[in-house]
Amino acid sequence: MKAVLRHIAKGRGTAPLLPPYYLASATEVVLGRDPSCHVSLDPNLHTGVSRRHAVIRRVPLRESLQDRDQWQICDLNSANGTYVNRQRLDGCLVLYPGDRVQLGKRGPEFALEVEGFVSQPLSDSLTFTQIFPLAATARQLAQQAYLIPAIATMITVALMFTFIGKAAVFNVLLAAYLSGAAYYYIYRLCGKYKPWWVILSCIGLTALMLVSPILSGFILIFRDLLPGQIPQNGEAIALPLLLVRMFIGAGLMEELLKSLPLFAFLAVGRILHPPWNKRVGIYEPLDGILLGAAVAVGFTLIETLGQYVPNIASQATFSSVEASQLLGLQLLIPRILGAVAGHIAYSGYLGYFIGLSMLKPRKRWRILLIGYLTASLLHTLWNVTGYYNSLLLALVGVLSYAFLAAAILKARMLSDN
Repeated sequence: MKAVLRHIAKGRGTAPLLPPYYLASATEVVLGRDPSCHVSLDPNLHTGVSRRHAVIRRVPLRESLQDRDQWQICDLNSANGTYVNRQRLDGCLVLYPGDRVQLGKRGPEFALEVEGFVSQPLSDSLTFTQIFPLAATARQLAQQAYLIPAIATMITVALMFTFIGKAAVFNVLLAAYLSGAAYYYIYRLCGKYKPWWVILSCIGLTALMLVSPILSGFILIFRDLLPGQIPQNGEAIALPLLLVRMFIGAGLMEELLKSLPLFAFLAVGRILHPPWNKRVGIYEPLDGILLGAAVAVGFTLIETLGQYVPNIASQATFSSVEASQLLGLQLLIPRILGAVAGHIAYSGYLGYFIGLSMLKPRKRWRILLIGYLTASLLHTLWNVTGYYNSLLLALVGVLSYAFLAAAILKARMLSDN
């Protein structure tokens, strides 16, 4: 039986129909705007389609567990997603005759047709894989069923039960889990692989930097020599002066400080030979976003566990140790959860511009300056609104996250990955 991928017309005024593409048994079929794709779409007519959007592969008879070969479609980290029968594809999915594949929610649509295929009702007989699904899907669990996050969650839960009553260890476990979950969310949005040891190294380098004399030097310059003194609780200060002090002492200082590990990995990547240079370094905006978000995780953990939680616990007026520890825990949770719309948003956004500067070296300094000032301004708005009214943080947080999410979507369009 021959399988054919047929372009579906959507009415007048749309792109012309593509000729039917007959799926060969020994090849995979790539769909996208790149001229090298098997099904190549006009880049001027289909702007929402990625260069390499999706791939259709044949599942051999011995692996399909059917009496015939099957076809499987996989999304290639496309910017606008791949839809099968109006449902967005997450990973890969087996196609059946009559299934409709759409590249983007409003993009071109195709139908899989198999000549001579007649649908047969399911047999009443039971197979081993039907009553024991793990035997047939074990290899797909890690990619499609979020097995690794589940393992991390269960390990964290077990450790938290073990250390109940030991506030310091419990707080570290909870902060690490929440920040890891926040980072994983951004990682999945980016859709690009980066080795776990590179990410952990970036977090560790940031933590080491914050406990080194480098931080003291930045404080001396931005908060002692320059007018960037952070207001104390209860200090009355006019809004214009508050904006200036927060912009210099929080925005400019902290975003420049957090950019140092990014430039360090960028420099190391330029020294290494392929393929290690692109695995470690920053060669495109997605690299910058992923490592920028990792820097933010390290910064948030050290700032929260090393400064904010101990300070509020020591300043508490409660007589019992348990009450002060509870107050510290109440501060820890929103600070870590808010990192997605806080430090991760600022650093990831600045990382986008660092990666963009690698694609456009002639305009590097202009790009870096725009990214630095924008990230610093978003950081400033967060601090200023928090000083006056905590409820306003929600608006600034949504704005910051929107900036980061937009940068991720644009970075995926620019990426060759």
